Amino acid sequence: MRPFFLVAGILSVILGAIGAALPIVPTVPFLLLAAFCFARSNPEWEERLLNHPQWGTQLRDWRERRAISRKSKTMAILAMAAGVGFTWYSLGFPYAYISIAVLVICGTWIATRAE
Repeated sequence: MRPFFLVAGILSVILGAIGAALPIVPTVPFLLLAAFCFARSNPEWEERLLNHPQWGTQLRDWRERRAISRKSKTMAILAMAAGVGFTWYSLGFPYAYISIAVLVICGTWIATRAE
């Protein structure tokens, strides 16, 4: 099982890196999955993720309190809003309505979750 978790962790880090560059793709959920997988396959890499200067705080917050900071929630909603703008600019309507629906549904869910 260790090789499976190692490969899944590496793929999750790659998807998280893609998510850091693209506003529509999430980053932290993939990094949480990577930390989970590395805990079962390579604890040294898990520790590197948890101590990462950019993402480590969010990963540790989730692990310790099962919470996302208000700043992170705001950034997630702003990234989804940027995704709406990008969809409107690149594809126009009616496709932008899908992005707006995602923003309203997911943004509301994110904003109303307790810290």
